[in-house]
Amino acid sequence: MSQIRFPDNFLWGAATAAYQIEGAARDDGRGESIWDTFSRTPGKVHAGHTGDVACDHYHRYADDVALMAELGLQAYRFSVSWPRIQPDGSGPVNPRGLDFYDRLTDSLLGRGIDPIVTLYHWDLPQALEDRGGWTARDTAEHFATYASAVYARLGDRIGTWTTLNEPWCSAYLGYGNGVHAPGVQDPGSAFTAVHHLLLAHGLATQALRAAGAGRLGITLNPADVRPADPNSAADAAAVRLVDGLHNRIFLDPLLVGGYPDDVREHVARIVEPAFVRDGDEKIIAAPIDLLGINYYAPTYVAGRPDGAGGGGAYPGTEGAVQFLPPVGPLTDMGWMIEPAGLTRLLERISTDYPAVPLLITENGAAFPDKSGADVTSPLQDSDRIAYLDGHLRAAHEAISRGVDLRGYLVWSLLDNFEWAEGYRKRFGIVHVDYLTQRRTPKSSARWYQEVISRNGL
Repeated sequence: MSQIRFPDNFLWGAATAAYQIEGAARDDGRGESIWDTFSRTPGKVHAGHTGDVACDHYHRYADDVALMAELGLQAYRFSVSWPRIQPDGSGPVNPRGLDFYDRLTDSLLGRGIDPIVTLYHWDLPQALEDRGGWTARDTAEHFATYASAVYARLGDRIGTWTTLNEPWCSAYLGYGNGVHAPGVQDPGSAFTAVHHLLLAHGLATQALRAAGAGRLGITLNPADVRPADPNSAADAAAVRLVDGLHNRIFLDPLLVGGYPDDVREHVARIVEPAFVRDGDEKIIAAPIDLLGINYYAPTYVAGRPDGAGGGGAYPGTEGAVQFLPPVGPLTDMGWMIEPAGLTRLLERISTDYPAVPLLITENGAAFPDKSGADVTSPLQDSDRIAYLDGHLRAAHEAISRGVDLRGYLVWSLLDNFEWAEGYRKRFGIVHVDYLTQRRTPKSSARWYQEVISRNGL
């Protein structure tokens, strides 16, 4: 394939999340999160796995940062654990929790790696969930207070802040179909959570901006929604509905200033939207400097009167939409591999919402790597290299079409706790032996190291 080069100053890095790698679940005053509760509930997570130890990054961060530097990473996106900072989700700040992120930040900067902070990657303090979680408006207000506390400690050294990671997952998978924490299955609660998550983003953005934060954003996982038959009016209607529930319900209030009319009408058929108060949409639309894009696979749908719909993940699509099973080569998650979907998605967002620069904050794939790695030679994961290569070429194609894409962060730096899948799915470019905590770069890590050094493929 032809060689390509990315723009000067294109940012290369990797991403992780607190609950997935940190471990130290009971260390230094950390409180319980909804994922602690969920993963310890029988039947919720594969084989009863929990994040109690995970990759033990809390204790091994210095070695992990050294590995990042060895690979040439220019940026590292990590999330802050809310229950480490405020064990009960509100009230006194735990200085020992902030101390950890102090050490991590200084370690990154000392190696020339740009820290990118995500303030919320799904680990809501359990104490807040006990009071309603994201269905309670107070949670949004507490989030802004928490964000301010983190900024007060780290704001002098961190230039890029994102508020939420994938609120679609938090709302629909957490409160809609219940496959993620806190495990609620209620369509009305899912839509209530959507709004309060967006409100939390807006309130935190206002607070951080007032405190002096420079580059602020949010990370979404927008879907490239495609019709089964491009010539079918019914399929086009299904695309419109699913696109509204997955994409425009977030993008429009964030970047246009309000919820789309068709989405409002759909939500009102399921739950009275009294949770949307006057002035909320103005808060949600607080200006941002960056939109993070997480992409893994496209979504194909058909409009069918007997469609099973998307259940709690897409409330109200039952009897109207059929979600087509993935075809062709699949990842170990059963996800379709279609790099062209990334090009389409980036180009669509750039066209419909042109005011904000984009950053690929997650892209990667799980494949059935061996359970152990020979420390003398990298684990050969050619399927992952092919996946990453294809998606980087798709990203470059989007740039060539005028998309303002600023960088790419691979998911994930390390094999880790993959939520409801536990430890059986491996996304890392670095193999983790969970018994010994030995890290071994896979061939994809060395390939990515070369990509970064060349700024291209």
